[in-house]
Amino acid sequence: MRKLLLLVLCVSVCSGQTLVLKNANVIDGVSAQPQLAATVVVRDGRIESVQSGDRAAPDGSTVLDLKGKWLLPGYIDAHVHISNFASARRALLSGATTVRSMGVSSFVDVGFRELHRNGASDIPDFVASGYHVRPQPAEELFLDFPKLIDLMRGVSGTANVRRVVAANLERKVQVIKILATERAGTPDTDPRKRTFTDEEMAAIVDAATSAGNIPVAAHAHGDEGAAAAVRAGVRSIEHGTYLSDETLGEMKKRGTYLAPTIATVIDLIEPGGDYDNAGLSIRGRYMLPRVREMTTHAHGIGVKIVAGTDTSYGPTSYRRIPHEIAELAGAGLSPMEAIQSATSIAAECLGISNRTGSIRAGLEADLVVVERNPLKDVTGLGDVLLVINDGKIVLNRLVW
Repeated sequence: MRKLLLLVLCVSVCSGQTLVLKNANVIDGVSAQPQLAATVVVRDGRIESVQSGDRAAPDGSTVLDLKGKWLLPGYIDAHVHISNFASARRALLSGATTVRSMGVSSFVDVGFRELHRNGASDIPDFVASGYHVRPQPAEELFLDFPKLIDLMRGVSGTANVRRVVAANLERKVQVIKILATERAGTPDTDPRKRTFTDEEMAAIVDAATSAGNIPVAAHAHGDEGAAAAVRAGVRSIEHGTYLSDETLGEMKKRGTYLAPTIATVIDLIEPGGDYDNAGLSIRGRYMLPRVREMTTHAHGIGVKIVAGTDTSYGPTSYRRIPHEIAELAGAGLSPMEAIQSATSIAAECLGISNRTGSIRAGLEADLVVVERNPLKDVTGLGDVLLVINDGKIVLNRLVW
């Protein structure tokens, strides 16, 4: 409650003002080295300047002296399943100023996106996908689209997968999510088993790209389904646990991104969290070394890695995007590369790098502050002291 009260207070105090952050050690999400002792000016929700040294603050501005703390772009969680306001606010307060929704019923993610666009700064920005395209859609899809009633028993064939894509596009989603293999997080499914044929996956990608160049993200643990999705032209592979060297090589060649979501496999194993099932815990213990090994190899050959948690940010969720960043660092990315996977590289994958994902003049002021140097201890990214969303302070733990 105290955090939420603080959030509301700070939004009301800081809205519409010029904000100056001085004595900041800046990791801008792009550069190989940080910029020390810098001053960042935010005006009208955007970054106006990033300059070395202490600069005079404009009259009437709000000044925050960071005293050598570390300023980074707001984190981008590229794989979430957020379905309510409380969860959206948990994500934001953990530093995730932008999230990519990878499947939710009733187009909740589209609603959150529109609220954010209309000034709701107490939730992250959303890149929305609507419903999964999968052989057995969520029942709620048919409440939104009764005209699809004939697909309630299952979706197969190129014409029918195109219909589901078109239904999502009617609601103006920004990405199409497909299941190229079955899930790992349900005990009665086999994560190695592919779902759609080559022709069906090609039809899904064609339907999305033909209607405004909408990218496709493919859930895929098993190699066969993932390879088919890559050949079809998806933008990203989500999870990728059992990817072969050949498939990773094709991803490198095509520029396909990888979101390994290592944190959610740990969630399968440990009690509580989003999963709490003995069978899934056993499954996760076999998957974890494989996904870590695969991530290390993917990074080694130059596949672009994107950070995503695959969490709902619900009341029992205990994984946040800084956990995934730390896992990526443990898989062989340097701390700076791991940070970029949740900032500029994620923004590039999501197609939003022209407005967020780095600290550059002209971009939206989505910023976080942590106390300790994350290049020396990347786990410190989880101890967020300040969150700025669209230029508004939504969390301030700098002074108590």
